Amino acid sequence: MGSLGTIGTDRPEEMQRVDTSGIVDRLRSIEEELRDLAYDRLREAAGGDADARADEKRVLQARRAIERAIRALDGPGDLDD
Repeated sequence: MGSLGTIGTDRPEEMQRVDTSGIVDRLRSIEEELRDLAYDRLREAAGGDADARADEKRVLQARRAIERAIRALDGPGDLDD
């Protein structure tokens, strides 16, 4: 998909699609980094790091927000394209 909304005039024949594919690609990279970080913190929490569990929850929350942004911009589908 890679596009969102329209810009231009109110007349459909003159409207353009906004290309968001580059943003979606960057968001997917960020989501992957956050996923890796969350797994790292979860492993550390399992090893007894008391602060790691709270960190993992915070990172997971951020990752879910990025997933929502990807869906909003790119539409439904697999996040691991």
